[in-house]
Amino acid sequence: MKTRDKIVQASLELFNKHGERNISTNHISAHLNMSPGNLYYHFRNKEDIIRSIFTLYESDIIKDFKPYLTQEVNSELLLNYFDTLFNILWNYRFLYNNLADILSRDEVLKVRYRQTQEQVLSRSNYIIAQLKDDGVLIIDESEIAPLADTLKLMTSFWVSYKLTQSKSPIGSISKASLYEGVLRVLLILKTYAAPNSITTFDKLKEHYQEQVTSSIQPEDEIKE
Repeated sequence: MKTRDKIVQASLELFNKHGERNISTNHISAHLNMSPGNLYYHFRNKEDIIRSIFTLYESDIIKDFKPYLTQEVNSELLLNYFDTLFNILWNYRFLYNNLADILSRDEVLKVRYRQTQEQVLSRSNYIIAQLKDDGVLIIDESEIAPLADTLKLMTSFWVSYKLTQSKSPIGSISKASLYEGVLRVLLILKTYAAPNSITTFDKLKEHYQEQVTSSIQPEDEIKE
């Protein structure tokens, strides 16, 4: 792995574990047993590193969250969408934890974030419309856009919400908490489920409830 990539991956790991605000470039270079000068050869500052991490975030969203084509609409297809949601939340949880502060410090990143979210919203609208046309959801056309925006709002701020409700240190979030977020999104969508798709949504609910249970660590039970 190239040095630049090592710096990005190490930074992502440290930001996720300790919170972006608690990690400096000195922490990153020490973690990699690298001189600060070597790190600054590749990145001007921490904001420059965050931009590179955001490039990975953009790539993952564009690659994994897209309308389905000829696939059969079943629990496996929907499971893929919910797993994509979970993986993005988990892999970039530091970003969701401190989103407003990070964007306020970097106007270029703020523009990129808005552009990415516009794509996400557009794709969400299209997917919901597909599910309506395929008889999975029963929803008025006028409600598709507000529903897509509500789901995006919920996923964007679920991490920060859970952290404000938890006794655990700011900067740490459990997989169980994120699976709870997936369940909330599923709960909202199920209210629009067609009668013949209720069973599919119930199976998804059961699956993610099991994920919550299996992801809970002993210390999580004490913290909550």
